[in-house]
Amino acid sequence: MTLQVSAVVVKQLTESLSRKQGRIFLSEVVSSVSNDRAGIVLDCSRARLLDRPAIYLLLCCLEEAIKHDSDVKLAAIPAEARAILKLTGVDRLFECFDTNAEAIISFRRLPVDLNSEVHVPFGSLQAPENAA
Repeated sequence: MTLQVSAVVVKQLTESLSRKQGRIFLSEVVSSVSNDRAGIVLDCSRARLLDRPAIYLLLCCLEEAIKHDSDVKLAAIPAEARAILKLTGVDRLFECFDTNAEAIISFRRLPVDLNSEVHVPFGSLQAPENAA
């Protein structure tokens, strides 16, 4: 499976979101991935403490991105929030980066198609000279 995104959108995750703000945030993410096939970077620099609704929002964003053949990556996660992600196991579901720039660049890497075959001509691979 290859991941091809046409754009990368950075969304700021605030310190706290009301239920209404969370729905609006999610609808903006859905709009970005469904209309633009954009990759999403969630800037978590303001999210000091991730509570249950915030983690649920992260998971909903990821689910919507996956539905549209896209991805969500987390960036600039404060130590307290990173500890909560690790404790809950949610950190294993996301690629996490120290900066927004690193997360954005990660979408630009060439995708790897795990289903494709690599053909190497016979005899083109040489054993190392010092091989025993």
